[in-house]
Amino acid sequence: MSGERLHAPSPDELDPEERLSRDELQALQLQRLQWTVRHAYANVPLYTCKLDEAGVHPDDIRTLDDVTLLPFTTKEDLRLTYPFGMFAVPMDQVARIHASSGTTGRPTVVGYTTTDLRNWADLVARSLRASGVRPGMRVHNAYGYGLFTGGLGAHAGIEALGATVIPMSGGQTSKQVQLIHDFEPDAIMCTPSYLLTIADAMAEAGLDPRASSLKVGILGAEPWTNAMRAELEERLDIDAVDIYGLSEVMGPGVGNECIETKDGPHLWEDHFLPEVIDPETTRVRADGELGELVFTTLTKEAFPVIRYRTRDLTRLLPGSARPGMRRMEKITGRDDDMIILRGVNLFPTQIEEIVLGIDDLSPHFVLELTRPSRMDELTVRIEPAEGADPSAGERACTLLIERVKDRIGSTVAVALVEPGTLERSAGKLKRVYDLR
Repeated sequence: MSGERLHAPSPDELDPEERLSRDELQALQLQRLQWTVRHAYANVPLYTCKLDEAGVHPDDIRTLDDVTLLPFTTKEDLRLTYPFGMFAVPMDQVARIHASSGTTGRPTVVGYTTTDLRNWADLVARSLRASGVRPGMRVHNAYGYGLFTGGLGAHAGIEALGATVIPMSGGQTSKQVQLIHDFEPDAIMCTPSYLLTIADAMAEAGLDPRASSLKVGILGAEPWTNAMRAELEERLDIDAVDIYGLSEVMGPGVGNECIETKDGPHLWEDHFLPEVIDPETTRVRADGELGELVFTTLTKEAFPVIRYRTRDLTRLLPGSARPGMRRMEKITGRDDDMIILRGVNLFPTQIEEIVLGIDDLSPHFVLELTRPSRMDELTVRIEPAEGADPSAGERACTLLIERVKDRIGSTVAVALVEPGTLERSAGKLKRVYDLR
């Protein structure tokens, strides 16, 4: 790595909320939870109806455990209230609108007051600081700008920290490489799969990815494994940390890994109350148990959400670098991304982890689901590693089939494709193609 490694913030650099004890934090959470429920009940017709149907009044929320009395919110609720039915303030108080892509023709629309935007920027700044970024450093922002929350959310946080933002946005990979070479940023923000694409483009341009100025990648917007972290850190000689967020709850900056531990994102629990539930029964699971992540916002004015089902699968864990705030295990799958292949549950990240352990295969692959007869079949279409000879590539494919069968319990087909033929994504990478 060129230059010195970035380091963890000192205690006096932390926000006051990051220094709270668990008891102090929970007292603050309860106060803010009570406000959120009252605010949503009074101003969002969907929540007025949902709470009335559940027989719950805001005054019934007396402890944090009482959050379980409240009904869940789903993405379908957001689509049914399209475009502005979930807003809890008059439109003249909405300073910005974002929207996520919608597969049904109706995206999910979120709004922010000026206070919401300030809180969001402060939390992204906190996340950057946890990643080792400091005022005066340069940050190359390769998240997409526009209705997607990534670009503008990251941008505002970089500026709030006092760092210098390079607002590149996504795409134009050769230009990304040029600007990283010329502007010498300390950090980059993008999806992990796109950083891998940038590293490939650096090598194709005759540049050594390990010799760049980059010291840390703050990566999110898609599930990625610790094996991918190791690949990126080795390839670019950087630290790679996970930033977590989703537009329905805020955007990037709901949580972030700390550079000194890299043991899963710490959730900024002064603004978000997390739970993990059984996806089937919706019963709350204890910390340490795997389940679906659920969030209640605690400070959102324009767009409060109560018990929002994220579909992300994780565990809640005790805080480490920030002892008062819980961590979550890295998101390695979503229950709506799960493939059930002949009775076996399989996630794309499980394939990724195996692929990254085989030398003659590249991390560029897609999964194709077909049903040529009565049974589903899964084909892994994958590029060979750079410089791998054909016979080594074929042996690696056989090894991949064996390891998937051994570790996951499913039989898959593997098709080796020409290098550079699989689509590269500047945003969220699409891994699964359902052709059934």
